[in-house]
Amino acid sequence: MIAYVLYSALAGLAFLAFLLYLRNPYFLKDLNYTVTAIKIAMQLRKFKKQKPFYSILDRFLDKVARHPQKKFILFEDSSYTYSQADKESNRVARALSTHAKLKEGDTVALFLGNEPQFVWVWLALTKLGCTASLLNYNIRSKSLLHCFSCCEAKVLVAGADLRDAVEEVLPTLNQQGVRVFILSEECDGEGIESLSDKVQQASDQPLSPELRANINIKSPALYIYTSGTTGLPKAAVINHERLWLASFLQAVSGVRSDDIIYIYLPLYHSAGFLMGLCGAIDKGLTIVLRRKFSASQFWNDCRKYNVTVIQYIGEIMRYLCNAPKRDNDRDHKVRLALGNGIRADIWADFLQRFGDIRICECYGATEGNIGFVNYVGKVGAIGREHFLHKMGCPYALIRYDTEKEEPVRNSKGFCIEVPRGETGLLVAKIGERTPFSGYAKNKQQTEKKKLRDVFVKGDFYFNSGDLLKIDNEGFVFFQDRIGDTFRWKGENVATTEVADHLLMVDCVEEANVYGVKVPGHEGRIGMASLKLKENMDFDGKTTYQHVKNYLPSYARPRFIRIQDALVVTGTFKQMKGKLAEDGFNPAVIKDPLFYLEDNKGYVPMTQEIFNSIAEGRVRL
Repeated sequence: MIAYVLYSALAGLAFLAFLLYLRNPYFLKDLNYTVTAIKIAMQLRKFKKQKPFYSILDRFLDKVARHPQKKFILFEDSSYTYSQADKESNRVARALSTHAKLKEGDTVALFLGNEPQFVWVWLALTKLGCTASLLNYNIRSKSLLHCFSCCEAKVLVAGADLRDAVEEVLPTLNQQGVRVFILSEECDGEGIESLSDKVQQASDQPLSPELRANINIKSPALYIYTSGTTGLPKAAVINHERLWLASFLQAVSGVRSDDIIYIYLPLYHSAGFLMGLCGAIDKGLTIVLRRKFSASQFWNDCRKYNVTVIQYIGEIMRYLCNAPKRDNDRDHKVRLALGNGIRADIWADFLQRFGDIRICECYGATEGNIGFVNYVGKVGAIGREHFLHKMGCPYALIRYDTEKEEPVRNSKGFCIEVPRGETGLLVAKIGERTPFSGYAKNKQQTEKKKLRDVFVKGDFYFNSGDLLKIDNEGFVFFQDRIGDTFRWKGENVATTEVADHLLMVDCVEEANVYGVKVPGHEGRIGMASLKLKENMDFDGKTTYQHVKNYLPSYARPRFIRIQDALVVTGTFKQMKGKLAEDGFNPAVIKDPLFYLEDNKGYVPMTQEIFNSIAEGRVRL
């Protein structure tokens, strides 16, 4: 009788599971996500209550104690254990404490490429209770100086290879009282101090936790810079809570403690630093760190170091798929790829060529309070709706007028939520559980990202600036980016910053910068429409030299269009939409067009060049 009851109960459960599967074929993956999300929520709640505050540094120190001899960072021909990393960061902390007189609450700017010293310095600053300001090593002059005014850094630590960029702005930094340290053995320049020699002489003994006793989960941990419509970098405030949430992404993606992760994305970005480095520390992983991405060496590195997890941005996956095919393309141990921005066609090509690799596509913004994870693996989707996620982070897709560049509101003045299958602007409610910290020392831009009175009087929502679509199965798809910022090669490009530099060129009177789509490429590439000064011709050589000197490669306009007059709205706002639609086809555009040819400068755009780009014969 008991056996019959048990059999009936099991049969009933099996039938129930079958019905659930018929209704939702993703039931098991949804269930797994639910369990993981609950565990993360409980863990974060524990951290919030714990005294003293338990930070990602404390997690690192726990890993040091648990497996001191485990490899932490593999870099070129060197390797460092968790214990060695701890001691190296102790030395850096003591050197900076002694010679830079750093104390809890100070901000230090890091101007370094991907190298172990980046990690040692950051760990050292965290041990001192300081906030690290992560500078993009591509920025120069005005943009570089602006970053200091955002975060009020008292000290700059720069790599030896970036000394020229530092010296360019050194007089102003010295005038502002910023102490400048270069990671070198000696330095004979006035106003710059060497740091490596001081680190070598310092003790590697542990530092007292009392040095960071007043740090809590809401304290700023980092400043990560993002581009916006102001034309200059904005410092997104990343507190310790947000740092934890970003690092948990690896757990959601299925990363295990025995994995080896390959990080080549820049550590000054949230992807490389938060999701990559901090996520690896949370799980106690071994990190393979590379200075920059190399398509030709990518899989060789994966094989050499037995990499099991890779990070990506969409453009990287395209580069890998476009690289010459090899017999050993599937000879690797990579099982998981974590990142964002991969196109559906590239996704399919990647899996077909490189084997059964689970791709976990994510969505989020450095400063945003909302994100999605495609934990199912649905090709082309950036995430999936989940009731727990929406309870914890209320969000909506609202109708948006792309011509007026504003949300559509009803007769009562409230926004209109779009139905499933329709494209809308993603907005996320700002509240205690989903705060929006905004940008340091930039109230105007912080307020600009907030939407008021969205669904009820007095509510606040974060404006993502992204147009998304949610299908009938609950999968989320990226559609487009609104506003003055476009994305190229994984970097946000601020059109007004580029325009400001073009206006410094002698022959240019007005400049309108925008992004245009290129067949076979993710994002949009830079293009500028220029009005020239009276009786002057376009000087391609001078223009090229100027953008080369002042803008990183991804921000330099690849195409130039010369117009007699630039179209503006009644409020004198430049019209970009029509120009972006026109693109750069000389068969369509009758205005003079120019193309930025690598190492040659701006040359007249021809139909032959356009065809080569459209057919993928020219690499942009």
